[in-house]
Amino acid sequence: MKKTFEKVYQLKLSIKGITPQIWRRIQVPENYTFLKLHDAIQAVMDWEDYHLHEFEMVNPKTGMLDRIGTEGDDFEAFGGPLVSEKKAKLSDYFTLENKEALYTYDFGDNWQVKVRLEKILPRKEGVEYPICTAGKRAAVPEDSGGVWGYEEMLEVLKDPEHEEYEDTVLWLGDDFDPEYFDPKDVSF
Repeated sequence: MKKTFEKVYQLKLSIKGITPQIWRRIQVPENYTFLKLHDAIQAVMDWEDYHLHEFEMVNPKTGMLDRIGTEGDDFEAFGGPLVSEKKAKLSDYFTLENKEALYTYDFGDNWQVKVRLEKILPRKEGVEYPICTAGKRAAVPEDSGGVWGYEEMLEVLKDPEHEEYEDTVLWLGDDFDPEYFDPKDVSF
């Protein structure tokens, strides 16, 4: 990163609508843009950035809900004006009083990730940020059909006699375990 930073934002990312919960804890520089946060979410959720996305967060200066995303991605079809994620910094939005944002990815599957500021920490020397420090369960696979499609996929995986079992295992790979997650496996 070009600019130096002194503080680190610890964020908890939780996919909404799935029980037991799929979540990640990451630490990012205070001078991160929402575009960099999008990239970090894609990395920890093991998604491929194939789809549109946006953030929604209250702007602490105006008290209004801002939609933050990529300019020129035909977002006008989804609603009002968009704040550029390339310019909007986390430090302009996240405070200890203004802790939550909603990240929506893939408007077809409609994955919604609650982004919650847990702590603002001092930067540790020798640590390369961003880092993933914790999490639970494998992320939902790209294009799995939203919450309903994901739950259906898990049911298929429980039944080797199911007519879609072989195709599902072929699509996911033999080693897919919906309960497995290790933060050491995350590569930013």
